[in-house]
Amino acid sequence: MSLGLIGRKLGMAQVFSATGEVIPVTVIEAGPCAIIQIKNKEKEGYTALQLGFLPKKETKVTKPLQGHFKKSGSGSFRFLKEFRVEDVEPYQMGQELNVEIFEVGQKVAVTGVSKGKGFAGVIKRWGFSGGPASHGSTAHRTPGSIGCSAYPARVFKGRKMPGHYGAAQVTVDNLEIVDRQLDRNLLFIKGAVPGGKNGMVIINLSKKQLTEKAVKQ
Repeated sequence: MSLGLIGRKLGMAQVFSATGEVIPVTVIEAGPCAIIQIKNKEKEGYTALQLGFLPKKETKVTKPLQGHFKKSGSGSFRFLKEFRVEDVEPYQMGQELNVEIFEVGQKVAVTGVSKGKGFAGVIKRWGFSGGPASHGSTAHRTPGSIGCSAYPARVFKGRKMPGHYGAAQVTVDNLEIVDRQLDRNLLFIKGAVPGGKNGMVIINLSKKQLTEKAVKQ
């Protein structure tokens, strides 16, 4: 369990290390995220914080959500996300969280929705090698046989087939925070993260780093 942030992918860039090495980075606007709800073990059975990101006009929000947002006193938001935490005592309703909760050099896991590629065949979608390219072959990019013989005489579930490619939730773990800009709430994360420009992402501490921390304790 670790506190994270909701962010927006602004695009990719490059920065230079102290040794002059070029590092490709993804620039993410992470927060500020307001605490909309605090959940505790007495009422909900677990401890968590619900965060809101990107302000939204109150007239565009349903009546039930208006009442929900009113309790925090921080306005309405477009995106809500819950983060499990071990202790909710240090936090208050309406409090804003920003990139200060992360440090340069930390490893994070970024979750987003990958770019949609539409309908794709097995070669593009799954990396199949395809059929023979020589003279006489009529099956260059087909999946080939998908069934069985007389027994069990059916197609097994989970068979890799043509279909909708992308537009799915993807998490990339163990990405390093290269730099941060507190005044603009920007994180510079090494490498690529899922999704397109202006796509919403969730940033958490790396699962590997959390495991190592738990082992040391």
